[in-house]
Amino acid sequence: MSPYTDEWSARVLIMTTARSLFTRGLTHGSTGNLSVRLADGSLLLTPTGSSLGTVQETELSRTDLNGRHLEGPRPTKEAFLHAAFYRARPGAHAVVHLHSPHAAAVSCLDGVNVANALPPLTAYYAMRVGTLPLLPYHAPGDSSLEPLAERTARAHHALLLANHGPVVAGADMEAATDAIEELEATARLHLLLQGHATRPLTPEQAAALAPPSP
Repeated sequence: MSPYTDEWSARVLIMTTARSLFTRGLTHGSTGNLSVRLADGSLLLTPTGSSLGTVQETELSRTDLNGRHLEGPRPTKEAFLHAAFYRARPGAHAVVHLHSPHAAAVSCLDGVNVANALPPLTAYYAMRVGTLPLLPYHAPGDSSLEPLAERTARAHHALLLANHGPVVAGADMEAATDAIEELEATARLHLLLQGHATRPLTPEQAAALAPPSP
């Protein structure tokens, strides 16, 4: 059941989370988008062309679970990604997509393991993210990515879009933002350690910390 039974509180939560992410440099300009799944099954999303630094509670869009626009401004052009995650993960009630700089940098590297784009360098990454598939490049808003994203999201609550950025779902907004911030921190560590011998967690250590499925 969705924790978001009061729509106005959910709107305030999206706005305050958006401000926090923007002011800390986790996204920029008009990039990035957030959503929650309300108790009635509809989705509240940031609108297309909006900045997470200035979006207001009254400016959010509403769609159904198939991405059909119900009310408010036109939703983010990546609304289909949010809908795909919610369909794939019934326990997810928040989705965060950012163009955070270090994760986006990893998404541009040659030779990245497409099954798991980041090694489990820390216990918190293993707990909050687990594995991170890298999906092939699609232009922003290209809805042909939707079926692949939905299939992949059934087994993974975090994805990295090639030459783009991360998308993470969580049981609530706190869980989704915690995970995407841990992903960004680990991407930064990964880049700092390039050229150095590293000692990530073993597969057994990482599996013991794997996050529960929302």
